[in-house]
Amino acid sequence: MAITKAKKQDILAKLENIKKDADTIVFVKFKGVTVKDTTAMRRAMREAGVGYFVAKKTLMKRVFTGYEGEMPELEGEIAVAYSTDAIAPAQTVKEFAKKYKEAIAIAGGVFQGVFKNKEEMTAIASIPSLQVLRGMFAQLLNSPRQRFAVVLSKVAETK
Repeated sequence: MAITKAKKQDILAKLENIKKDADTIVFVKFKGVTVKDTTAMRRAMREAGVGYFVAKKTLMKRVFTGYEGEMPELEGEIAVAYSTDAIAPAQTVKEFAKKYKEAIAIAGGVFQGVFKNKEEMTAIASIPSLQVLRGMFAQLLNSPRQRFAVVLSKVAETK
């Protein structure tokens, strides 16, 4: 179905805002996802601070220019997940890709002003969140003290 010129202008304006405001943009390939599943996915993304927008690929290609590298191949039905958080869009899409095996997949994206392919965006999605990284760092700092306390208690038991 054809889109009117006014509707295309609205979509282009929305995509321009996404390009200007978002730190990370993930191109999401989706096919065969039910309305119920899509609604649940959008709700979960909204709670994580991630936006989700479906547009025509030709309009996306027109807007998402000016980044370093080569734009990933956009085949099939494509949506855009975006956020000011650097890792959240890729992580949320990866979670839903696991849940809906072949219906949703990462097709590529833009990370820190550089086009990334599918494999690179999937690797970015594997980076733990900031809270998890802080917890890992705290554990790393606490580990030597904890081991020292265990050794001292063993020495105290033997004497």
